[in-house]
Order: sequence, then structure tokens, then C-alpha cells
Amino acid sequence: MAGATVVALAALGVAVPLPAVQVERWYSALLYPRIQRTVTPLVNQVPVAVLDVLLAGAALAVVVVVSTGLREAWGDRRVAPAARAVWCLLVSAAAVYLVFLAMWGLNYQRLPLSERLDMVPGPPAPGAVVNLGLEAVSRLNALHGEAHALGWSDPPSQSSSLRDGFAEVQTALGDPPSVPGRLKRSLLGPYFRWSGVDGMLNPFGLETLANSDLLPFERPFVAAHEWAHLAGYADEAEASFIGWLACVHGDAATEYSGWLALYLRVFPAADPQGQAALSAVLDDGPRADIAAIAERQQRTQVSAVRRAGWAVYDQYLRTNRVEGGVARYSAIVTLAAQARFADGWTPVRRTMPQLAGDDPAAGRPD
Repeated sequence: MAGATVVALAALGVAVPLPAVQVERWYSALLYPRIQRTVTPLVNQVPVAVLDVLLAGAALAVVVVVSTGLREAWGDRRVAPAARAVWCLLVSAAAVYLVFLAMWGLNYQRLPLSERLDMVPGPPAPGAVVNLGLEAVSRLNALHGEAHALGWSDPPSQSSSLRDGFAEVQTALGDPPSVPGRLKRSLLGPYFRWSGVDGMLNPFGLETLANSDLLPFERPFVAAHEWAHLAGYADEAEASFIGWLACVHGDAATEYSGWLALYLRVFPAADPQGQAALSAVLDDGPRADIAAIAERQQRTQVSAVRRAGWAVYDQYLRTNRVEGGVARYSAIVTLAAQARFADGWTPVRRTMPQLAGDDPAAGRPD
């Protein structure tokens, strides 16, 4: 009976979305921040990736259950032991999914960031995309020398500049503070390299993992992107938007990493004429850094693994009601080009009285 209840609840979780406003108010803004501020400081102290331990334990459990069921079915010449093993795996998978929702996954159902920010309506015009790219080029050209002189020696989690920039962006968005995570290496490292994955969040342990082959000037943005996931932004475009802003609010080295990441996302979104205009004004220094990233990716990626891995991730995103799947990565261009900013690249929020109960002036719950 308990197993059937778990499976039924998981099926409901897949089939029936919760109201976004209620998820935003009670989960993303209230319950989840308390979970994150409790769990992440603990896993930050663990020297290995908790995800590796969980995956190893899950693989061992599956092997034990399947082998036991098959052995009993073969010995007794009955189907029942094998059926019990299948049912056990189904209940376990349902329980894992419910834990996923409770620990982090419900953030997929929160209000889109575009509804919380003051945005220019509609998709960005080609001119707006090019203007954003020109701003990125201008900042890259200006920051390159100072950024490389400062360097990127500290792990991102120990960078006070990046941490302060991230906290500043959370304050500007009206979010509860979150705890940044260490960028850990994982046994999944070869898969990260072969598939072109720069980093990921462990939704069961609320820890951040990174591709160990990242170049130094890539790491601040990847860290800030994963910290945005830790802060409850499941959408990839939103995490990239917040990661970029966190970098922009840091020192020259951190800011350079953010603008470089944004440029790499804006350039493909521009039309051919716009791309030519961006390339014409990009200095040799940033151009060399972009070439180094391309060389790293070409050297380490395996096309078959990349296609298969991103196809699986696309299906995962769509299962969690992310329209467009992996195409959402490019939607950062819309957020960055259409959001209204105050001085210092501070995003302007919309008034959201429906998140504040009966008092429109009460603000979001802490």
C-alpha cells in the first residue's frame, strides 16, 4: 500500500503542475532557501562529490535487487520474484523523484524571472542584440589587460569579489540569501569533457560540480551560473543571466569572465551583418581567449557523446516543463537585451503584489 502511494504521488508530480505563484511564494522564496542554507554548508565540507557517492550507492542497490530477483525467479521457476524486483525498482524511482522535487526540482515550476523583472515586451530586435554584443565587446576590450594582470588564482568559492557580486544581485532581485557552493570535481569528469558540460548542480546534495578542464577565465561565470541554480533558479537562461550579473558586479577579472560568457551567447544570436560588426571591433586579446575556449572544446569533446548527452538533457528539461529544452540556454540573450537596468547593471523588478499576501507593500516573504 505504501509503495502504491509513493508511485501515485510521483505520477501526480509528473502530470499535474502546481500554481507558479504558490510555488514561488511557499517553496522557492520560503521553504527551499532554508533547505539550501542547511544542506550546502554541510556538503561544502565534504572533500568528494556527494553525487558520486549517491550514484555508486544507487548502482549497487539496482544490481543487488535485480540479481536477487532474477536468481530467485530462476531457482523457483516463478515470475513473482522478478515482478517484485521490478516493483521495488519502480517504487524506488518514484521515491527518488519525490525527493528531487522536495530538495530542488519544484523550482522548475516557479514564476519565470521575466515576469518578475521590468522587461521590454516581445522578443529582442536584431539591433538590440547587436547593441548588447557591442557593449560586451567594449567591456571585454577594456577589461582584458587588467583582468589578466589580476588573474584567476583563487577558487571561485573563495573569491570575495564573486561572492559579494552574487549577494548583491540576489538583493537586487529580492531573493533570500543563499550559500555559494564549492566547485567540486566528480567521477563524471570524463563525461563532462566528452559531452561539453561545463558544470552541474547535484539536486540531491545541493552541491556544485565543474569540468576540471575549464580555463581560468571561464570558472567565475560557471561558478556563478551554478550558484544561481543553488539559489533556486532551475531555468538555464535565468541561471546564466544571474551568473553574468554576479560577475559584472565583481572585480575586473570576474567581470571579464561574465562579459566573455555573454558575448559567446550573443554572437550566435546576431544576424550575419551583426556578427561581422562584432568581430570587426573585438580586440586581439579577447579574440585569443575565445579561440582558447574553442580549442579546449574541440580537443576534449566527443561528438557522439555530446549528441547523446544533450539529447538526454533536453528530454529531462522537457519532462520538467521547460519549453524548448536545451534551447533555453540561448534565452539569456532575451533576458539581457530586454530587461531594464538601473545604474550599475542592476535589474529593475516589477511590483508583484500577488506574492505578498493581502498587503501589496509587504514584499516577498523572507
